[in-house]
Amino acid sequence: MPGTEKGLGEAEIVELERKLGYSFKDKGLLKRALIHRSFAFEKETGENYEVLEFLGDAVIGLIVSEELINKYPDKSEGELSQIRAYLVSETVLSELARDIDLGKYLLLGRGERKTGGREKSSILCDVFESVFGAIYLDSNFETAKEVFKKNFLKRMWDILDRAVTYKDFKSFLQEVTQKEYKVIPDYILIKSEGPEHDKTFFVECRVKEIKTVGVGKSKKGAEQEAAKEMLKALGVIDDTADKR
Repeated sequence: MPGTEKGLGEAEIVELERKLGYSFKDKGLLKRALIHRSFAFEKETGENYEVLEFLGDAVIGLIVSEELINKYPDKSEGELSQIRAYLVSETVLSELARDIDLGKYLLLGRGERKTGGREKSSILCDVFESVFGAIYLDSNFETAKEVFKKNFLKRMWDILDRAVTYKDFKSFLQEVTQKEYKVIPDYILIKSEGPEHDKTFFVECRVKEIKTVGVGKSKKGAEQEAAKEMLKALGVIDDTADKR
């Protein structure tokens, strides 16, 4: 069985290389990229994936930054930073790891195996980064970038297209209404209540004939709430957005 305490066999290495679309010159780098610290502790060896993870984090960050600039040439530095932060997050990278069943090949200690370490998003994110750190060391940045683009870029864009969490609701709503209805939402301050130092604002959002209301302790906050309610009214998001 791949990823057991006995280590990885040649067949499993070849299988994972095929999924990655990259054949390692130094197979030891790939094996090291799959060693969790719990396994290293049990085997009394200091070799684990953490240094490769550190390197892979930088490699993936640079790849994603470059692709974002190409995809969104008109977005500001702040907007690009916000999107990049989401794309290199545990949420997204663990999904990319699951796409190739990366957890199957992990070398975990007994405790991590018993507690479902192969499916933990935090571990999957880390090992995905470590694998790209290993690819970089085994080749170069351009090769690592090509491997990512060929095997993971389209999936990453698909995740981004479905995401709400990286965006503020006003920006997301404007993207939706421009694309679907060819209009921009209107925001109207209905009223404010309370003393000057502790006001509550009520803002109405309008998209065509649809109206929603948001309440907040600032006008911007009320606009965000109104935009969120409009996204719900349009059927774009559901109540799970309240848990973001």
